[in-house]
Amino acid sequence: MHSHLFDALTADEIRAVSTIVRKAGIGGERPGFGSVFTQEPDKALLRAGAAVSRQARALVLDRTSAATFDVLVDLDDEAVVSCTQLTDGGAQMLEEELEIIHDLAKQDPRYIEALAKRGITDLTLVQLDPFGVGNRADIDVSGRRLWACVTYYRHFPEDNAYAHIVEGVIIVVDTVRKEVFDVEDHGVKPMNPTCDNYTAEHNQPLRDDIKPLDIIQPEGVSFTLDGPQMEWQKWRFRINMHPLDGLVLSGVEYRDGDAYRSVMHRGSLAEMMVPYGIPEAAHYFRSAFDAGEYGLGKMANSLLLGCDCLGEITYLDAVMADDDGNPTTIKNAICIHEEDAGILWKHTDWVTGKVDVRRSRKLVVSFIATVGNYHYGFYWNFFQDGHIEVDTKLLGIVQTISYETGEVPAHATPIAENLAATWHQHLFSFRLDMEVDGWENTVFQNDVDAAPVGEANPYGNAIAVTKTMIAHEQDGDGLTNPQTARSWTVVNPGKTNKWGMPVGYKLLPGWASDTLIAQEPSLMAKRAGFATRNMWVTPYHPDEMHSAGDHPNQDRSGAGLPSWTAANRPVENTDVVLWHTVGVTHIPRSEDWPVMPTEVASFMLVPNNFFDKNPALDVPDLSKSHCSSSGCSHCPPGECTCGH
Repeated sequence: MHSHLFDALTADEIRAVSTIVRKAGIGGERPGFGSVFTQEPDKALLRAGAAVSRQARALVLDRTSAATFDVLVDLDDEAVVSCTQLTDGGAQMLEEELEIIHDLAKQDPRYIEALAKRGITDLTLVQLDPFGVGNRADIDVSGRRLWACVTYYRHFPEDNAYAHIVEGVIIVVDTVRKEVFDVEDHGVKPMNPTCDNYTAEHNQPLRDDIKPLDIIQPEGVSFTLDGPQMEWQKWRFRINMHPLDGLVLSGVEYRDGDAYRSVMHRGSLAEMMVPYGIPEAAHYFRSAFDAGEYGLGKMANSLLLGCDCLGEITYLDAVMADDDGNPTTIKNAICIHEEDAGILWKHTDWVTGKVDVRRSRKLVVSFIATVGNYHYGFYWNFFQDGHIEVDTKLLGIVQTISYETGEVPAHATPIAENLAATWHQHLFSFRLDMEVDGWENTVFQNDVDAAPVGEANPYGNAIAVTKTMIAHEQDGDGLTNPQTARSWTVVNPGKTNKWGMPVGYKLLPGWASDTLIAQEPSLMAKRAGFATRNMWVTPYHPDEMHSAGDHPNQDRSGAGLPSWTAANRPVENTDVVLWHTVGVTHIPRSEDWPVMPTEVASFMLVPNNFFDKNPALDVPDLSKSHCSSSGCSHCPPGECTCGH
């Protein structure tokens, strides 16, 4: 099942795709490639033993007409299988469009005049950040390729542009017709006069009381990597990068005895959306579908040793298609390393004084993407006891708005003179194609509460667990509930552990479980319907890969999870997919400026009766050569937890 058919395209395959598309005349004389990626085969066909070819998808923009084509290519036959012209949505942003936007804007007399009204005449220091226009009901996007751009000003080339928003000016650019569609001026507001920079030279003196912290593994790492195939401790899975989803892990298995048992077929981000909560004309439409509009994987950073990753690091490059369909390499796009993770398990026998303790270790697979002012780090953490933690780290600079002296901003936090940070959300949808000890799975929603006082609970202390089977897509409300410790368990009803319990894995949501605040008539509510729930359960379908549909750029159709689940399909004892929304509502603080400390949103996948007992009992005590129950130089007697 977990063969190369699911792996990312190679450089040669990307070249082949673009050659086949051009030969077929798709996208005109100079087609633009928004994204090129593997078309993963239908798992049902593989299970049936059908011959399946290696295929690829390309979202192709005609640079002369703005038409977008969704193209399916058979790499074995070197032929186009299908080509569908989109009526809703478009390809992801091309890198060249940023240059087109800047060139067109800075030549437009209306834009030049709007800047001059604000005292800006040096256009070399002007920065434009493009937003999609999917939330602009007042703009007809038919036959156009439009971006609504916000303006910032730098006092010098390396200045923090977000400290100086040019308030009120929105320029809408058609990057295909190469014309300025409109220049909107919603009124002049004062600009923050200070340069709020975060680099070392602007924040002297630096602390001088930090000693070096070295992480070394003198005998090397404990994992083996064969191409995309990772083996670490008892875990086995494949690592790939997708131009939209970013990091993709597939074929996730855990070795139990002599056999590997499946946990998850595929896990990745499926979409994310950042809606801003300012109801003003120059702001209300701003949101970003960072995967579907821009391509999260395409914006992966080349990671730096000692900065982005620390320790004994293994890197993987990512190969993506550029605007013209040529392969380009992002060096060091994926970071792989091991970390100490505190105590794995411990017991002190209070009678004998004997201490047993094991240090925990985790394997971390991560990447970081830059999307304008924000950065997102995605970390998949694998632990020795069979559980997985997924951390999403939010970094970067907050979006800003100007305000008048003496004014109290209604939907933003003051952070500098005449400058406020806008209130907003970050909503991440993860697609978890589960296969818990096989593919025939059932999902339960678990709620914990007090049992009713009565004959069965005369003392009022009994705990009750209510398990609600998700038999159809609309069952359950799909929301987290900390008051009932709500979780969701994926079980294989056809298999039990030694004690007769169905084997399973449980999804434990983290604290960041916010859902979408925007409501009708905002188009955000329609376009990001996935974010109205924390949990969706669907039957596997090979065409359902992205929470807001495959083409959210300029799309207002409401594609994705709400549309698919309207049929209320059965999901009992079948191949199920969990879609988990992790949500952060960011009401910025002054401490978030000029660059914010990292914020983390997480969830966990935990074995739930998957094993007969603690699977980490066989982790060796690596401290025995230095420590014993009688203590060591670092710890008191009977309390050795230092790892030495």
